[in-house]
Amino acid sequence: MNQQTFDLDAVMPLLREAVRPFPKAAMFALAELGYTSPFEQLIACIISIRTRDETSLPVAIKLFDRARTPAAMVRLTTDEIEDLIRDSTFHESKAPQIWAIARQIIDTYGDELPCDFDTLVSFAGVGPKCANLTLGIACKQPSISVDIHVHRVTNRWGYVQTRTPEKTLKALEAKLPERFWIEINERLVPFGKHICTGELPRCSTCPLLEMCQQVGVQDHR
Repeated sequence: MNQQTFDLDAVMPLLREAVRPFPKAAMFALAELGYTSPFEQLIACIISIRTRDETSLPVAIKLFDRARTPAAMVRLTTDEIEDLIRDSTFHESKAPQIWAIARQIIDTYGDELPCDFDTLVSFAGVGPKCANLTLGIACKQPSISVDIHVHRVTNRWGYVQTRTPEKTLKALEAKLPERFWIEINERLVPFGKHICTGELPRCSTCPLLEMCQQVGVQDHR
């Protein structure tokens, strides 16, 4: 276990290079394809819940081929939405949720979803992870989105010491330099999927090994 100081200014360039060969996290990949509105990012994040990026990305694009705005979405039936997102997990419950969010946006905000955290988490089924991803990617507001990869990796580094993603979010907001708030999710999702994996992380070839405390790591590759 290494005790070298964990310097984010040194870590981030190494992270960027380490994940370069791997597919981008789904929401960031969508943004690169032009799906950058708050509504598109929020709906895509809902689709991605409990669904792998390699599935949720094409599913979101398939849905947006039919409806990219709240007004277009409510013109679909929930059955049509469900059919379009069928490959995602929990599509039966996500379809009416997506339709209801679109309807609520139209009724309350006139088809334009505000860039506001409290507004986003007021929608049924939307938690801090999706709200912060939407704010970060679509609205360019400094926001930390903590999923299982961000939670696991930052604790494994020893950068935070928390037991839940919710507590990791609060710890990172208190400690992580704001300039990295959006990027931490962008980098740690592919890093956590392909290098700092849940089981048998690839520590022997990890460029961050000298700074990582390897908290909780019993075996590794």
